[in-house]
Amino acid sequence: MKHLKKIIATFLVLAVIAGVAVISVTAVSVEKEPAAAASGITVHYYSEKAAPTIYYWNALPQNVETDYPGPAMTKDTATGNGWYKYVFSGKTKINVMFVAGGVQSEEYELNVSQDDANEWWVKDGKLTTRDPSQGTIWERTDLREDSIYFVMTTRFYDGDKSNNVHCWDDSSAGNPDTDPGWRGDFKGLIQKLDYIKALGFSAVWVTPVVENTSWYDYHGYHASNFAKVDPRYESKGATFQDLIDAAHEKGLKIVQDVVWNHTGNFGENYLYHMFDKKYSKLQDLASPDCLVLDQNSALAKTVPGYDTKKPGSYGQRLASMKSDTYDTNHYYHHGAEMDYETASEQTGQMADDCVDLNTENQKVADYLNKCFKNYVDMGVDAFRLDTEKHISRWTLNHAFFPEYSKYKNFYIFGEVCARVRDVWNHGIQSDSCPFYTWKETESAWANNWSKTNWKENYDNSVKHFNTHSNPSGAPTSQNAFLSGTNYHAPDYSKANGSGTIDFTMHWNFGTANEAYGAAMGEDQYFNDATWNVMYVDSHDYGPDGQEKYRYQGGEQAWAENMNLMFTFRGIPCIFYGSEVEFKKDVEIDVGPHKPLEKTGRAYFGDYLEGSISASNYGVYNASGNVATTMKKPLAAHVRKLNMIRHAVPALQKGQYKSVGNMAYIRRYTGGGVDSLACVAVSGGATFSGLPNGKYVDAVTGDVQNVSGGTLSVGAIGKGNMRVYVCCASGFKGISGKIGDTGTYLK
Repeated sequence: MKHLKKIIATFLVLAVIAGVAVISVTAVSVEKEPAAAASGITVHYYSEKAAPTIYYWNALPQNVETDYPGPAMTKDTATGNGWYKYVFSGKTKINVMFVAGGVQSEEYELNVSQDDANEWWVKDGKLTTRDPSQGTIWERTDLREDSIYFVMTTRFYDGDKSNNVHCWDDSSAGNPDTDPGWRGDFKGLIQKLDYIKALGFSAVWVTPVVENTSWYDYHGYHASNFAKVDPRYESKGATFQDLIDAAHEKGLKIVQDVVWNHTGNFGENYLYHMFDKKYSKLQDLASPDCLVLDQNSALAKTVPGYDTKKPGSYGQRLASMKSDTYDTNHYYHHGAEMDYETASEQTGQMADDCVDLNTENQKVADYLNKCFKNYVDMGVDAFRLDTEKHISRWTLNHAFFPEYSKYKNFYIFGEVCARVRDVWNHGIQSDSCPFYTWKETESAWANNWSKTNWKENYDNSVKHFNTHSNPSGAPTSQNAFLSGTNYHAPDYSKANGSGTIDFTMHWNFGTANEAYGAAMGEDQYFNDATWNVMYVDSHDYGPDGQEKYRYQGGEQAWAENMNLMFTFRGIPCIFYGSEVEFKKDVEIDVGPHKPLEKTGRAYFGDYLEGSISASNYGVYNASGNVATTMKKPLAAHVRKLNMIRHAVPALQKGQYKSVGNMAYIRRYTGGGVDSLACVAVSGGATFSGLPNGKYVDAVTGDVQNVSGGTLSVGAIGKGNMRVYVCCASGFKGISGKIGDTGTYLK
């Protein structure tokens, strides 16, 4: 499969975005050479109704341009009917727009160096470097149809030992040469995609892929170049693009973790350039000696003799980055102080290695959107937005989210880290999960974004937080709830198109019962809670009372938690290894204060050794250690849950009606499908108002014939569940039991 796009940090993309002075770029001997400039640029465009013209400008190395609407394109019979093409000889970069039947397309930048390609295809607004005649182009679908397996890429599976690299602080942590911080990689993840599919998952959430620089950066959250994939993840034939393509070939989506709130404290290649990385082999990155100070940077000019390895160097970098004198573009927020549950959450600095970006500056937003839309163009299916509550919703709604709404079925869900059991974070609406799912509907906030005055935006973001802090009068929605037992079309007129991780449920997931009760109290305040992403624990926290540790509740409680997540409204997500209670009771993250092997972020690869091949979700053959892993009780449990969820649309996108404690009706009607399921987790329940007819339990295959609109289920025990699927005429039913009988689902 040909590549869609590959992101490489270059002078050209930065200069085009900035329109400012030259920025130094890294000279790295291991990087791939771009396509030859002499071959020029060829672009293909699909138009069914009218022959298109092509309008172009801003070319390199010598500019060429044309009068609007530009010359006619020629028919491209080699690609297929409806295709047209145009060739720019000797060009390495050009901006184009297509006009067909008087209708303009959006603008596209074709850049040989950036994309490692010299031929592009455009169809239905999507730009790719893959010839569609060579195979079906991947189409994004509703993420609610999926379940997510969350991997910390460097800790999952090592497919290429040649790109293993120590973090600078690995010696302080005690990480041995056999287990450096940068160990797992894209090649390893590609090799074990079948494991994820064998468990039944259809989406993979990967930690941030962009280039990082800090003393302990294996996790990816300390960006130093948003435009470039960190080379410590990649191998020959295993780039980020290769991972995306390989996942799509297997029917798996890629969810990319992204950070818009901050960079690391070594600056950022475009926003605040201080260093270049110089190395002849990847292992040279294991020492801060790889950093070469840019002698034209403000840091070099103000700190003679600067040395990264000397005490105090952090303060020197920070003083430069947050200085009115040196950060004259105001690409960073210059205030250092931050108090939680105040507007300074969104303007101050949350941690030493997280220097707060001035997201209220349109130039910052433009640069970030430019970088991350390139990843979308590569084929990424969704973003998990890190530290979302540290950015104003008003800012996101004006400067960020609209840029991604142009991509059909592309979804963004954010981390609004509200570590409380209640709906509202310490009684404040404006940094709570539901708040971030709404657009700006009040006239005072709908159209007051300035593209030129960052200070005005900054002041408005603070005012917006304070104006909306009181949850009294918070908007409500019925989008997640059935009308009786009938599905109704959701009203998205006030939605901003994004969602969040359900932190309230997460914090209450000590038990499934507590999490379900929390959802009952919060769901009306989300624009549509069926889009919430649910997890029990993660790379950061466990539930309340065990927040520093990977889940401590035990195997049976895990089974019950999974039952709820995979059948209740929302998108279920499992952190790698939970299917075998990997590192249960172990502290998740302690920084460089003990070996990673002794934390909840330990290396998982030993469980995956051997061979595994998945022919469908939950259908596989395996041998070796990975076969043993697949037979573990919780692995078998989540596999069966995934298979059930895949078979029942109501469990994916359905609205719900609660009929008791962890008992609910789910129904989805749309696209020619009517799907209904009655779910009872652990306890018994009576479901009424149902369509009459045959109901089949997906767990056991038991058949019940409903004649009076009522179905009753007896108590079944903790960790067990019943999912009676309506198989009456007109409904999408099931043929019988789904998956194997297990330790808990029986």
